[in-house]
Amino acid sequence: MDRGMKDFRIAASMAAVLSLTAGSAVAQQSGEQVYKAVCIECHGSGKDKAPKFGDKKDWGPRLREGRVHLTAEGLTGTGKMPPRGGKPELTNAEFANALAFMARAAGGNWQDADDKLLERIAAEEKKILDRRKARKS
Repeated sequence: MDRGMKDFRIAASMAAVLSLTAGSAVAQQSGEQVYKAVCIECHGSGKDKAPKFGDKKDWGPRLREGRVHLTAEGLTGTGKMPPRGGKPELTNAEFANALAFMARAAGGNWQDADDKLLERIAAEEKKILDRRKARKS
């Protein structure tokens, strides 16, 4: 293979990787977008005792549980809420950021999740699932 063709293939491969990376970044939904598309169905009205959007009284006890635990509970399903709010295609980051959006509306000081926080949430999610599995045994 001549040098020109080799350089072209390397450049084409790099362009493909950059394209995939950029595409996945664009596909990530914001917390507000996820709330409006998914969470509002129950959290907008308080359906099935879901904490109502912006209601500090409803959200206060949940916010005190802590962000890592509350997010992991939501990812695995809690009460009448199915895992990930019934949208299994949501990433952990999308779900965590939707929860942060709702927490901020209720007076919480939660920022969007970074990689370190997402690692802690994933570890807590695993603990919750392991406990549930052990109870079934």
